[in-house]
Amino acid sequence: MAYNLGKVLIGKDEIDQMVTRIARQISADYRGEELVVVGILKGSFIFMSDLIRRLEMPVIVDFMSVSSYFENTRSTGIVKIIKDLDVNIHDKNVLIVEDIVDSGLTLSHLKELLMTKDPKSLKICVAFDKPDRRKTQIEADYVGMVIPDEFIVGYGLDYAGKYRNLSDIRMMVSDGGNK
Repeated sequence: MAYNLGKVLIGKDEIDQMVTRIARQISADYRGEELVVVGILKGSFIFMSDLIRRLEMPVIVDFMSVSSYFENTRSTGIVKIIKDLDVNIHDKNVLIVEDIVDSGLTLSHLKELLMTKDPKSLKICVAFDKPDRRKTQIEADYVGMVIPDEFIVGYGLDYAGKYRNLSDIRMMVSDGGNK
């Protein structure tokens, strides 16, 4: 089945207000502290860049790239680290930044892994949350927007590597045919 670009679900102005709100919350929570912000590639890079420019504390930026293995479209819960941290997070305040959380399996495993590195604190920030798809008990500390269980692209989210560059969030619509 192939998909086509559909209607705007969340506009650029609404996304901008969301990022400002989250940045204010994080800045208040970490006032006077240094923060290591870890972006999960590739989807989080646009959200993360907008977010860190609005933070009001010293920020160290790093990235991780992870991959989940799937069998028959279901996550096995196995997470492969493609790119690990370059920064030592021992005794540091760490914020994982992710574009979207749905099943929560990858984010849950990533949190467990980073906790073994003994950070001072570890919180999760997501731009978009699809709680209807959750398969594990993980909740983000900072959530931009709770969204319905729709296939979306834009603002870092992609379909087959495309549409990350859109400044708004768009729905993808099935063409009803085969790929």
